[in-house]
Amino acid sequence: MAAEYNGSQIVVLEGLEAVRKRPGMYIGSTGTRGLHHLIWEILDNGIDEHLAGYCSEINIVLHKDGGITITDHGRGVPVDIHPTKKIPTERVVYTILHAGGKFGNTAYKVSGGLHGVGASVVNALSRKMIVEVKKGGSIYRDEYKDGGKPVTKLVDGMLPVVGSCKKSDTGTKVTFYPDPEIFETVEFKAETICKRLQEIAYLNKGLTVTFLDEHTAEERTYFEENGIKSFVSYLTREETPLHAEPIYLEGTKGDIEVEVAFQYTTSYTEQINAYCNRINVVDGGTLVTGFKTALTRVMNSYARELGVLKDKDENFDGKDIRNGILAIISIKHPDPQFEGQTKTKLGNTDAKVAVDEIFAAEATRYFDKNVEILKKILDNSLRSYHARKASDKARTAVLKQLNDVDTKSKLAACSSKKPSECEVFLVEGDSAGGTVKTARNRKTQAVLPLRGKILNVEKATLEKILQNNEIKSMIAAFGCGIGDEFDIKKLRYDKIIILTDADVDGAHISTLLLTFFYRFMPELIMEGKIYRGLPPLYKVEYESTGKKSKKKESVYLMNDYELEKFRREQEGKSRIVSLQRYKGLGEMDAGQLWETTLDPQSRVLAQVQISDTVEADEVTSLLMGANVPPRRAFIMEEAQYANLDIV
Repeated sequence: MAAEYNGSQIVVLEGLEAVRKRPGMYIGSTGTRGLHHLIWEILDNGIDEHLAGYCSEINIVLHKDGGITITDHGRGVPVDIHPTKKIPTERVVYTILHAGGKFGNTAYKVSGGLHGVGASVVNALSRKMIVEVKKGGSIYRDEYKDGGKPVTKLVDGMLPVVGSCKKSDTGTKVTFYPDPEIFETVEFKAETICKRLQEIAYLNKGLTVTFLDEHTAEERTYFEENGIKSFVSYLTREETPLHAEPIYLEGTKGDIEVEVAFQYTTSYTEQINAYCNRINVVDGGTLVTGFKTALTRVMNSYARELGVLKDKDENFDGKDIRNGILAIISIKHPDPQFEGQTKTKLGNTDAKVAVDEIFAAEATRYFDKNVEILKKILDNSLRSYHARKASDKARTAVLKQLNDVDTKSKLAACSSKKPSECEVFLVEGDSAGGTVKTARNRKTQAVLPLRGKILNVEKATLEKILQNNEIKSMIAAFGCGIGDEFDIKKLRYDKIIILTDADVDGAHISTLLLTFFYRFMPELIMEGKIYRGLPPLYKVEYESTGKKSKKKESVYLMNDYELEKFRREQEGKSRIVSLQRYKGLGEMDAGQLWETTLDPQSRVLAQVQISDTVEADEVTSLLMGANVPPRRAFIMEEAQYANLDIV
């Protein structure tokens, strides 16, 4: 544990550049998700102080004027002169990309925010930011405006002291106002914040987080003494458990701390949520592999020992054992190696070894003392084993029929046989499908029209799902199988693009398709193969107001936000001659459809990603499942934020 935290521990990799030009590279989007990401970035700094053992409380205030204040009671950002930049270290942290105490191993032994871009990016995307630091009995203040431009004048090169406090009273308070020139909306949603704060409390046992919404004067406090064990109880609250309390196991191997909590329910699905340094690694990785391997080995050993499996029986499959499980794996690792920029998969082999060894040892110790719970889980595995055998026969029979599925009448195939350059469009209806077939590049772009809405797979068995004609057509077209037979290496397309109208029916079809992919072909999402085509909502023709020769020009705009932004930018320079609003793909001719939606050089695609496995599973079950009251409550709560399009 580092006792000192000063300027020498802040390592600078490069300066702040182009964040305002390309905000999506740093926060994902300029919509609601990107807006709230600013909060998480500042919040992460306080949580890292908690992980380091210096902060037990974080306070968040949502102000009426649109700003937000986040205060941690950690050591306080360093205010001394940085050894290489020769300015206050606080200013280095908030104005220079990749500057932070998390690159070395002195200030933070364990940290989630390893990119070091959070604080400076939030500053770059804010119209105003105020930083106050309590350190050494003094209160220091710094202020920025217009994307990180310092306003505060330094005193002999140092930050001005604006007050005094007890030497034991330390911490950092950051207030910022998102820039409306950058974001589509600058209105924070209290419920979105509260949901994340609850998850943070579960993952950071012993941390108190308070939230005050000045709009309603409501204050909430989040504190979870039992950590991820309580998290599992929360996530299984709508399910029927096989055993009363979640099982909680923990241990340490070297510098790696491991926590596992899990509970079995009567559900037929498995859900494993993995966190490394409280980052949700949605693609899992080595820590999940270690858990699955140890669980399978331990339970098969007990099944033999207790006679659940006879000598002639084959071992339980891992899926048999995990049927109905909801598990959370949380590890703290001093040097996590995440695969990809989005930190979606952990690659450390020592994490696999640590989780495997700790789980096997602690689970054995637990089940030796709780044999009745063990028997319930093994009985559940045995039922799953027999059901899988019966299901395999039915599935095999259905999958054999896929070779006979007539996709020729539906699928307009592309001529190239190289998956790396091919893509398939899933199009709503034959009419729009005909236009897309005409407009496409026949070498690399295939089109599969879907007649009507596919089955809601959240409410159906696999056998029933495989009897749905539209689903069978997709499986046959993709070529990579489904379930145990799924092999992404056999996928015939690099991109699967959902292309529907911008109306209620189109949104419903997209949701049904995404539910199917998430539940039965999740690898397609995890590997970045699923996209949504985003055709423009408007075509604007305009002409200059200042030239004698008034040549008409045109531009496509994606949404109302872009239209209003265009009007502001063109005010006094040009006038709108015509404004066309597209309600469906059928309103575009082949040329317009190619230019706006199909041409890889000019189209806009949204890659479908999962940033939070807990939220993805909850929302999918809530909106697409059979339980009506929670869905009604969710819709009523979210209705206030809906954008209605009534014509």
